[in-house]
Amino acid sequence: MNPDPHDLSALEKALGHRFERRALLEQALTHASYARELESQNAAGGTPAAAADNEQMEFLGDAVLGFVVSRELFQRFPEYQEGELSKLRAHLVSARHLLRPARDLEIGQYLRLGRGEERSGGRSKVTLLVDALEAVIAALFLDAGLEVAQRFIQRLVLEPGLAEVHQNGSTELPVIDYKSALQEAVHASGRSQPRYVLIREEGPDHRKMFTMEAQVPAAPNGDKGFARRAEGNTKKLAEQRAAREAWDFLQSLKRGSGKEETDTPSKFSPLS
Repeated sequence: MNPDPHDLSALEKALGHRFERRALLEQALTHASYARELESQNAAGGTPAAAADNEQMEFLGDAVLGFVVSRELFQRFPEYQEGELSKLRAHLVSARHLLRPARDLEIGQYLRLGRGEERSGGRSKVTLLVDALEAVIAALFLDAGLEVAQRFIQRLVLEPGLAEVHQNGSTELPVIDYKSALQEAVHASGRSQPRYVLIREEGPDHRKMFTMEAQVPAAPNGDKGFARRAEGNTKKLAEQRAAREAWDFLQSLKRGSGKEETDTPSKFSPLS
């Protein structure tokens, strides 16, 4: 049974915190596409007003997450060298690792998305889920302080991650530059290099939003080409996010869990 996206009490229970300022949690779940649509509606009604989204909260949440994980690793593994600590931290805060707690919390069901993002399956996109999780961490920090945010990170991010590392006996390095990672992955599969295309540029000069598409050609073995889109407030950020979506899909193909893309009039397959 899916949660009611308008009832945040179930999410608060899963987070282990009842918000004094519920607006913080609401903002953490608000994607930029929803905020820009709301601003357009306000402007059309004669009452132009900025609408808050979760991008700045994502920035803060990423910093809080990094600090908490760094401090915990420093205290727990005094025998580790700096390089080993950095490697382990990178694994624990990587998108691949954060996706699991984001899905466990069913954050996708609570996201506030614009109509275009909703139609393109935004509720299941890796980038949106991970960004929202980091924004929720910021909301916890702003509403109740570092201790509450730390308990959440320990319970849903740190402990499961360390248990996984211990079980696998490995601290796999994360992917940081997804454009480079995607280029290496498509080269390994025999495909031509990916292309990045500007799909849309919207918003005022001081709040531009860019939509970039990463296009991956077909492989010699018959695997079809595909494309993935993502947004960002700079072209470079949007390219990195689109590359991450494409890279994640290629990894799912390698694991045998990716669904083959359906035919379209263009040489690229539908977007996620």
